[in-house]
Amino acid sequence: MRLLERMRKEWFMIGIVLAIAGAKLEPSIGVNGGPLKPEITVSYIAVATIFFNSGLSLKTELADSRLHASPCIFCSDFNQGSWWK
Repeated sequence: MRLLERMRKEWFMIGIVLAIAGAKLEPSIGVNGGPLKPEITVSYIAVATIFFNSGLSLKTELADSRLHASPCIFCSDFNQGSWWK
């Protein structure tokens, strides 16, 4: 039972070791133009996932205050942008 508890605690490190071992055994999966398409997944999907995860860790008080201000900024920017047309 201690091994299972230790694995649950260290799940991230185990995942990293497995990913590195898989890349060592089969490097053709991650090559440019390969099945993972790293030129797309790294530049778009990975960056979006990082920003999404960091957004989930924000405190709700901070998010509520920013959500209140963002419609005001959007409307003023949209209105001022349409003046020049």
